Amino acid sequence: MSRQQLILIIASVSVFFEALDIAIINLTMPLIQQAFDLTTNQVQWLQTLYVLLYGGLLILGGRLTDIVGRKRVFLVASILFLFCSLGAGLAPSFSSLLIFRGMQGIAAALLMPSALSIVTNTFTETAARSRAIGIVSSFAAIGSGSGLSVGGLIASQFGWQWVFFINVPVILLTLVVAYRYIPDDKPRMEPLPNISLGLLLTALIITLSYLVHELGNWRTEWPLLSLLSLAELGGIFLFLQRNARESDPLINIEVLKPALPAIRVFVCLGASFTGFLFLISLILQTDRQLSASQAGLLLFPFSILSAITGKLFIPALIKRFTVSQIALMGMACLTISGLLLLYHTQLAPDNFLPLLLAMACANGLGIALAYSGLTVLSFQQIPEANHGLASGVATTAYFFGGGLGLSGLSLFLGTENEKGLSVGSWPLLLLTVYAGIGVAGLLIHMISSSRKSSLSGSAA
Repeated sequence: MSRQQLILIIASVSVFFEALDIAIINLTMPLIQQAFDLTTNQVQWLQTLYVLLYGGLLILGGRLTDIVGRKRVFLVASILFLFCSLGAGLAPSFSSLLIFRGMQGIAAALLMPSALSIVTNTFTETAARSRAIGIVSSFAAIGSGSGLSVGGLIASQFGWQWVFFINVPVILLTLVVAYRYIPDDKPRMEPLPNISLGLLLTALIITLSYLVHELGNWRTEWPLLSLLSLAELGGIFLFLQRNARESDPLINIEVLKPALPAIRVFVCLGASFTGFLFLISLILQTDRQLSASQAGLLLFPFSILSAITGKLFIPALIKRFTVSQIALMGMACLTISGLLLLYHTQLAPDNFLPLLLAMACANGLGIALAYSGLTVLSFQQIPEANHGLASGVATTAYFFGGGLGLSGLSLFLGTENEKGLSVGSWPLLLLTVYAGIGVAGLLIHMISSSRKSSLSGSAA
């Protein structure tokens, strides 16, 4: 096995477990709630805090990766993630569990951009780099898609602690191999990012994420949310002013311009797939009355399909199609999944086939194809020195979309429907719209790119 292949495996495994850790908690939270005698709102903070810190620090993590060094940031992040996973599993109280869970989010915000930057700087030839990024991002997609099934099975059979303990031996082995085989990279001879500017950006992203998360409670929380909205607008204005004055800006908009089409669709992907995971959990456990382990077993085959898609289909597709077309296939699958769920719940509740096909389209094909295609697209035409930043911004867009999507769905979940189901037609229609907007965005980008190519060809 070559050094390049080994580095690809290291990055893929790390990204897989980081992505797995986001979704794995969903079917585990009822057991944690019971163990610590918590309310639903209290236990939900395990996911909320993780996502807020992860999304808030991703861009800063990307910049640190570019300046401090890919290997250094990767090793530090892996060590922190390992100890936080161990601490969370051993936590004697909910408060300590919450602290370790939040620190996991910080570690993940450093791990994701550094792992992708290691891959993009290891594979320098364009086609090989695209295949490598596609493989790593497909592992991220597989981790996101299999989290529900793995979490439900592990928590039901071994206890909720093991959804955290499962990380420890794998990350420990990854650390040893990474230290030995990932080549050292010298820090760039330039000052670190403006720390106060980085903290301001982090605070803005966390505040925006919180506002999106609480959007459904606007009627009861409007005084606080109004004040935070005003503070957010003022903070954005201050950040843009200070960022523009920096000789080396924290976010260089000009550098990121080629990635903007992918970043915009990443928001739609986050909204549609995070929304799918949320709604499918409700449909299976509330409407279908399945236990966590039964729901996990039902979802598990589609996690295997996602792995096959990442391992076999995507490398073959990259040879025949553009990354935009691959991303379009994925977003189309997610759109079809929403329509199938709508058909199942409203027209054929006794027919299990549409439900299974919906899970196959979203969990098995959609997330792997879309995430991989968009990740490669977000790196195209971006200088190598800024790959960490591009990764951080793209992943932030995905998580922001997830928060925005869940808030939108929550506005409709409380509405009554004549069939007495927990998930009515409106949330599923909105889920389909999320993915459909992503399809439209990719089509517009592809048409625009084709026209630009034609014009440049005519000029030549």
